[in-house]
Amino acid sequence: MTPRISKLERARLEARAKVFKALAHPSRLLVVQELSRGERCVCELTKLVGADMSTVSKHLAVLHAAGVVDSEKRGSQVYYRLRMPCVLGFFKCVEGAMQAAAKEQMEVASPRPRRAGRKR
Repeated sequence: MTPRISKLERARLEARAKVFKALAHPSRLLVVQELSRGERCVCELTKLVGADMSTVSKHLAVLHAAGVVDSEKRGSQVYYRLRMPCVLGFFKCVEGAMQAAAKEQMEVASPRPRRAGRKR
């Protein structure tokens, strides 16, 4: 018999999934990476992403809804900052795992040369 998950635990899992879904787009990852360097206005992020302002605003809305970024309106500009800097540690973890997998793949793809003097 499988134990039931409490409502609180299910809510936690759903909140985590919302964050992962919010990060699951290259443009949003680029925005998070840029915001790790400091706050930026929508106009700067639009130039960086290379998309129109409405598309970038939608990406920012997804990140904001998941709690990854925060925003502040100043005059006619909206500035965003990273609210969840711990995702940067997750990025490092992912990069490390990808590098290890690539190294392992290279080792499998290129057999080691035999040493002289050893018989097989």
